[in-house]
Amino acid sequence: CDLRGLNEEAETMRAEADKMECTLETAGWDGEWYVRAYDAFGHKVGSDECKEGKIFIEPQGFCGVAGVGVKSGKLERALKSVEERLLGEYGIELLAPCYSEYHKELGEITSYPPGYKENGSIFCHNNPWVSIAWTRLGDGDRAFDLFKRICPVYLEDKSEIHRCEPYAYAQTVAARESYNEGEAKNSWLTGTAAWTFVNVSRYILGVQPELDGLHLLPCLPTGMDDVSITRKFRGATYEIHMVKSGAASMTVDGKCVEGNVVPVAAAGTVCKVEITI
Repeated sequence: CDLRGLNEEAETMRAEADKMECTLETAGWDGEWYVRAYDAFGHKVGSDECKEGKIFIEPQGFCGVAGVGVKSGKLERALKSVEERLLGEYGIELLAPCYSEYHKELGEITSYPPGYKENGSIFCHNNPWVSIAWTRLGDGDRAFDLFKRICPVYLEDKSEIHRCEPYAYAQTVAARESYNEGEAKNSWLTGTAAWTFVNVSRYILGVQPELDGLHLLPCLPTGMDDVSITRKFRGATYEIHMVKSGAASMTVDGKCVEGNVVPVAAAGTVCKVEITI
């Protein structure tokens, strides 16, 4: 809207976004993490007030994707609650503690055995959201650790437990409260691959396509100090080389560029980018 000169509409959108953030930081905050929902009776779901289902993964991860709670410190507290309450060897669980009895106001989620499907299993689809959230706080080590816990490549030595194709993501993995922790089910029935690509390419490697070019905002883990990336964007090919050493700087085709935005190159050309983090 700003770029098109729709100033009044832009201000309306900013005001609505501010209202939403304020709501999340007040009615959506439970003290140590973000609430999952309010049911039809006005009761909290995903709150420390609940007997079971006290914390859910979705609001913690997606508030992080949206950048909510970064300035207030609430996002960091929420993500540490995820570590303390939801993180297992094979990834982050949907909720904890699992439901042990049926709740008609919550429905299907409480009908599965503990540790399976919606009742506290590891849904791979939303694990990347928490990884992205950690990059928002500049913690590449935690972000990459979460990526590895669900990535098939890193599960090869546990294939007799994982029991899933070694080239595909599962929808769900049995969690700590199940009878067979680590066993995966429903491969292909998931948006995990797409979300993982977004997580790795735009947040860990930090190559973010924007209207004015490629924004480079890498959040690399310890030990990943020299990275080469080929990125096709609007018909041009960008060969990006990142190193972690010295003062922050960037050159594009040998010329120094201020900031971290690689300008849009002409279609059909090859653009060489060197960036020091």
